Amino acid sequence: MSKILIRGAKVLGGEAQDVLIDGEVIEAVGTGLTAEGAEVVEADGKILLPGLVDLHTHLREPGREDSETVLTGTRAAASGGYTAVFAMANTHPVADTAGVVEQVYRLGKEAGYCDVQPIGAVTVGLEGRKLAELGAMHDSAAGVTVFSDDGKCVDDAVIMRRALEYVKAFGGVVAQHAQEPRLTEGAQMNEGVVSAELGLGGWPAVAEESIIARDVLLAEHVGSRVHICHLSTAGSVEIVRWAKSRGIDVTAEVTPHHLLLTDELVRSYNPVYKVNPPLRTERDVMALREALADGTIDIVATDHAPHPHEDKDCEWAAAAMGMVGLETALSVVQQTMVETGLLDWAGVADRMSVKPARIGQAAGHGRPVSAGEPANLTLVDPAYRGVVDPADFASRSRNTPYEGRELPGRVTHTFLRGRATLVDGKLA
Repeated sequence: MSKILIRGAKVLGGEAQDVLIDGEVIEAVGTGLTAEGAEVVEADGKILLPGLVDLHTHLREPGREDSETVLTGTRAAASGGYTAVFAMANTHPVADTAGVVEQVYRLGKEAGYCDVQPIGAVTVGLEGRKLAELGAMHDSAAGVTVFSDDGKCVDDAVIMRRALEYVKAFGGVVAQHAQEPRLTEGAQMNEGVVSAELGLGGWPAVAEESIIARDVLLAEHVGSRVHICHLSTAGSVEIVRWAKSRGIDVTAEVTPHHLLLTDELVRSYNPVYKVNPPLRTERDVMALREALADGTIDIVATDHAPHPHEDKDCEWAAAAMGMVGLETALSVVQQTMVETGLLDWAGVADRMSVKPARIGQAAGHGRPVSAGEPANLTLVDPAYRGVVDPADFASRSRNTPYEGRELPGRVTHTFLRGRATLVDGKLA
């Protein structure tokens, strides 16, 4: 059916309204709407948001299809309420040429569960020595606007400056994985009381903060845009807050897991809690929540990092870093930000749809829920409570830190340009 009537949904958490979708666009928003022959979705008590946008996803294809593929990753995205995801460049081969980013872009088109926007590598092979084909990737069919060596830091200040200067020419942005490599050699977790007690190599906060400080100053110097990936410390928050007060064009993201989990969990030695940047302290978690609430941190991004079972089911030191997040992100944000009173649902829409779409220039996404706009929408049941069971995931990987944990909220429907990709919690 080309027409869908969502009846009685709280648009951005406000008053209950009806939303009529006709084809790929929203035809009308109001009360008492009717449409002959329309498929009706009863949404009493549910929240209607613009489709979520993730600026930081690892889809692993090409090269690590044992972890995830563009198809399985976008199915996970649709399950989590996402209509667009940005795919990081650390694939095999690395997405450092027009050919590779176009391959990922076309795989996303073929899968059809959400829009996939490839992120291009900043340097050839993520090696930090020579700029990749930034212009060619931007001019390709994929139209790349975001560039990142995520997984590695662009630690050479000259290379970072050149990248910022290059992307300025076409309005692009460099997304930095802020990790001074010399300060984190052998690091296994956050440097602090817990690492000292456990005897594990520490990843100090200053390794992140020093790179952020350098890069906001570089961005100011060349008049370009820099985005900070997975910001994780209270000190990083203060640097970004200072940079914004100075008028520097910097944006920053926080992951759901850094809003909820702390380094105390590492006492279990369960590698599911091993992630980069590492889980930090309770003080850091609280600072990140406050910064997301006041806008110092612009967006929530999942850093969805799938791994095969054998890469996590091993001793801590040998385990891969990362955790899946697309299918639990909204629930974690509801628990940490909405139920604590730090954000309302309009704020969630801003941090998880509007601003990530704006930073990544994802046309048609993060738009108002109003007549004439693309029907990229997410319907959420906030009253739902459920225990996380990774066996239910659409992702190919199961490395979630929330297994067995009760989380609030459930995405019931996701619409991509008017077509349901998720219906009653099940993939269409």
